[in-house]
Amino acid sequence: MESQLCELRKLASRAENRRTETGIPRVAMVQGEIAEHRLAAVYDPMINLILTGAKTMTVGGRTLRYDPATYFVMSVDLPAVGRVHPAEDGAPYLAVSLTLEPQIIAGMLADAPHVLTGQGDGAGFCVAPVTGDLLDAWVRLLRLMDRPDEIAVLAPAYEREILFRVLQGPLGWMLRAIATPGTALARVSTAIQWIRQNFAQPLRVEALAGMAALSVSAFHRQFKAVTALSPLQYQKQVRLLHARSLLMAGEGNVTSVALDVGYESQTQFSREYARQFGLPPSRDVVRWRQCFSPDFRTL
Repeated sequence: MESQLCELRKLASRAENRRTETGIPRVAMVQGEIAEHRLAAVYDPMINLILTGAKTMTVGGRTLRYDPATYFVMSVDLPAVGRVHPAEDGAPYLAVSLTLEPQIIAGMLADAPHVLTGQGDGAGFCVAPVTGDLLDAWVRLLRLMDRPDEIAVLAPAYEREILFRVLQGPLGWMLRAIATPGTALARVSTAIQWIRQNFAQPLRVEALAGMAALSVSAFHRQFKAVTALSPLQYQKQVRLLHARSLLMAGEGNVTSVALDVGYESQTQFSREYARQFGLPPSRDVVRWRQCFSPDFRTL
């Protein structure tokens, strides 16, 4: 597998120290150190492959580490804090990602309904070892960066191969769950999407449980299993992350931003912001303004 990783590193070496588009739909890459505030974000569902260095991801009270021998799957939108680490020899962190599209996975499952998938604990993010077959598919996909005329025809096939290899592996249950209506993960995902789109509104857990077609107690249990957060904790983290992006972009002062994201008290907002990010809002903005980037989507 080392030769495959070497080729992937060479292909992805053109990445910058921010999310770098490849020209291939849903595929991006990143290299080097990344400012802390850009690694605290609401992450889209994705498959993330580390090529050099390592990364830790913390959601709620759960932290996972992954390195070039592993890949990471996030099956729902999750507010998380990431940290990247260079390789032991000093080589910069390097990674590529594929954003997940449930409709594509659902189509694959319709074509191959009997594909075997591993069993999991219901969590929305997990790590697993890479395989040679999975790396082969990634190599063919990234080679298309140098063959842009072939992307429209070949990229969908290579993307499906990556998804198929993940479906066959220990995290395949995650892809099956998000593409299959009625699973606990799919039901929780419906509530997650509502919170993301309406985070500034008051949250009624009973209404969310109704959206998920679960009892309140079952909804709480399933939501925590998937996200490592309660619904209220999830909403608070989304609010604070959105507030931080607004402040970094200069789109309002502390008072107006607090109101925009749903807080009625600036004092409470500042207190919870400092607890989440280590500094009160105004001091945090001063600290990170120089390295601010409007693209908070990360790998």
